[in-house]
Amino acid sequence: MRVRTERRNALLGGYRPLAGAYDELMAPDGTVRPQWEPFLAEWSSLSQDELGQRFGLADRHVRDTGVSYRVHGDLDERDPLAGERPWPLSHVPLVLTGAEWQTIAAGVAQRAQLLSALLDDIYGKGATIGEGLLPAAVVSGSPDYLRPLQGAPSGGALQLYAADLGRGPDGRWWVLGDRTQAPSGTGYALENRLALARAFPDLFRTMNVERLAAFFQSFRAGLVSRSRRVEPRICLLTPGPLNESYFEQAYLARYLGFLLVEGGDLMMRDGRVHVRTIAGPKRADVIWRRIDGDFADPLELNARSALGVAGLVEAVRQGNVHIANGLGSGVVESRALLGFLPRIGQKLLDEALILPNVATWWCGQAREREIVLDRLDEMSIAPAFRSAGGGRDGQPVLAGELDRPEREALRARIAARGMDYVGQEVVRLSTMPVYENGHLRPHPVTLRVFAAATPDGWKVMPGGFCRISDDADARAVIMRSGVRSSDVWVISDAPVEPMSLLPTADRISIRRVVGTLPSRAADNLFWLGRYLERTEATLRLVRALLGRLLDADDASPGRSDTLRRLVNLLTAWGAAPGGKGQSPALQAAVALHDVEHYGSAHATVREARRTASVIRERLSVDAWRLFGDLQGQLTLEPGLQPSEGEAYEIADRALKSLAAFSGLSQENMVRGAGWRFLDIGRRIERGIATCRFARHFAEATAPTDGLDALLDLTDSQITYRSRYLLGASLQPVLDLVMLDPYNPRSVAFQIDRLETEIAQLPSLADDGMLEAPRRLALKLATECRTAEAGRLDRTSILLFEQLLMGLSSAVADRYFLQSAAPETSRMMGIA
Repeated sequence: MRVRTERRNALLGGYRPLAGAYDELMAPDGTVRPQWEPFLAEWSSLSQDELGQRFGLADRHVRDTGVSYRVHGDLDERDPLAGERPWPLSHVPLVLTGAEWQTIAAGVAQRAQLLSALLDDIYGKGATIGEGLLPAAVVSGSPDYLRPLQGAPSGGALQLYAADLGRGPDGRWWVLGDRTQAPSGTGYALENRLALARAFPDLFRTMNVERLAAFFQSFRAGLVSRSRRVEPRICLLTPGPLNESYFEQAYLARYLGFLLVEGGDLMMRDGRVHVRTIAGPKRADVIWRRIDGDFADPLELNARSALGVAGLVEAVRQGNVHIANGLGSGVVESRALLGFLPRIGQKLLDEALILPNVATWWCGQAREREIVLDRLDEMSIAPAFRSAGGGRDGQPVLAGELDRPEREALRARIAARGMDYVGQEVVRLSTMPVYENGHLRPHPVTLRVFAAATPDGWKVMPGGFCRISDDADARAVIMRSGVRSSDVWVISDAPVEPMSLLPTADRISIRRVVGTLPSRAADNLFWLGRYLERTEATLRLVRALLGRLLDADDASPGRSDTLRRLVNLLTAWGAAPGGKGQSPALQAAVALHDVEHYGSAHATVREARRTASVIRERLSVDAWRLFGDLQGQLTLEPGLQPSEGEAYEIADRALKSLAAFSGLSQENMVRGAGWRFLDIGRRIERGIATCRFARHFAEATAPTDGLDALLDLTDSQITYRSRYLLGASLQPVLDLVMLDPYNPRSVAFQIDRLETEIAQLPSLADDGMLEAPRRLALKLATECRTAEAGRLDRTSILLFEQLLMGLSSAVADRYFLQSAAPETSRMMGIA
């Protein structure tokens, strides 16, 4: 007991709530608020090392699942993963009582209902403007008001709403901002929950924390209800892997069972939206968009957009697709609207707002502009509309903290064009505990809460996520860039029943086919297979080269010739620099680690991981973890140069990681279209690599050491030794690596698998005619089955290689999206 007391005192030692701010943990009299007592009791029972272990569980979950985000402007189109930052998880949740949450939930649901009704009015009759409750300029001045949607059904329909809340010094919650365009954060809230529940499972259960699964179940039901079909195809429209929250979009698509698509995956036909798939166009019934509304249709909205699909607005007008949120919904996000919402609420709902706004004055009105200018030093000045004004980068600024010239310049801008600005009262945010160096310390916090439109009305997620500032200043404007996030635990007085997204037994519709495979996903799975196999080929070359350099006792005839051929192969496909004066060991090190050489193992792994990031929703956590491990194994710290033995071990470990992925794909992936394209890519690349190995080492004058190298590169040494007592001989070796259908490393085996897999792919026309990939696969199979080892030479092996590359092009032409500029950078030149 004494130990627990000491640990509790250590945790709270020096905890001093910030002056003038409400503290979530500690009451004004210095006592701990009751809802936090179970939490402190649990933490006090753990030593600092035990707490560190628990934190490690949460952090590993975040790392292993690849939870990440981006900061706008921190992007690299050449490497989408380069700008990703690990999710900044704080290990202390925000704890709220059930009674307090009821008020928050009621206020958020009411606000969602109000904004939904206001959107219907703005894109419908316009009564709020006609009766003077809302100035027309607040709507028409917003870049998010989309005039082509005026009068369209569900032009501004609200399906998912988020409110950013802050608690004032008096303990009341205030709305700091509304998110109606394409609210983000639901996926991050779920990941925060999974990470902290893994770290403190007993605490999570004993505190009766409300579950999140029911919210997602209701949200999905709400989207389904918007479709005219019983089993709709629901798509999540993403801006792509360079978007700040792409991880969340891929994660939610997998969690909810939606199809993740980009604008290029969609097309219009007969006024309906279709997904481009390997089996032809398939109708999309509901689109949950994560792109801004004005980017959704370059034909009628933003002509510069490459993210949307031309004709989408017309499909909305005709009621042929439901967009969530409606394309025009962003208009009610503007700060200019905040000051008018109380009166509008009375008109549309006949209710006072449960959660008040932070006090806001829109400077487009003369009286309000004068109030703001008179009290400028006390105000936070923010853009009235998206990218309209404010401080640097359009962010809110504290006018009183600007130097005199900046303040006067701001005053002049407000006086000249007041409609672009709002003045807001500076709110002091509440603080919550953050664990730092063995102690709890107070930091300012805001809360994001989500509400979803369901068939039974608005449902609020029991929690959400909070953003925690590292800055001790508790004014709301400082929270524009929260640096940490944590879970929100809403506790119940009674045990909470576990929830699942799985349907009940009597509602399960049995199916054995995964569903539609978009052409873009097929393309990326195909190239993922090729990049992984290409990496393996490079690693085998490096290992064979280093193994011979390390084996000083072996002085086989032709050893120097074999080393030269291995280096030439690495040079030919861009893995090593080549040139005289470069030692084989240095060439091997470059081929392992130098990302600037496009054919190096590190570079091809980076490409594989980049490709995998685009289809993250189709890969398991284990597969994603393996990509991270593999890239970590091939990344050298600056200034380090491994020895030959160390480089050999690195290549060997990397090959084991690739073998682990092969095991995952063979044993864990359903044999659907996605797996087929992954396997087709691997088989084509393995066949090409084996042909190149054979052309370089299997000549009529080839020394025994060169043939041994070929057996090493194709992992066929054991098979050969078990069949033949004599040493390596040309014709048996060629037969084994080129024509043996029982050797999983031979070209013949790859061709047999390709023939089988391609035959299972869908055809566009049911006319009995073979499509190009099928014809080429049959031709390859025939050539291979009728070939004889004694007649194989460099020319005939090169023919097999060219046919495999032709098959790759045929598969791409038939099944993948075609761009104006083919991705020739993906193709390796003939060596």
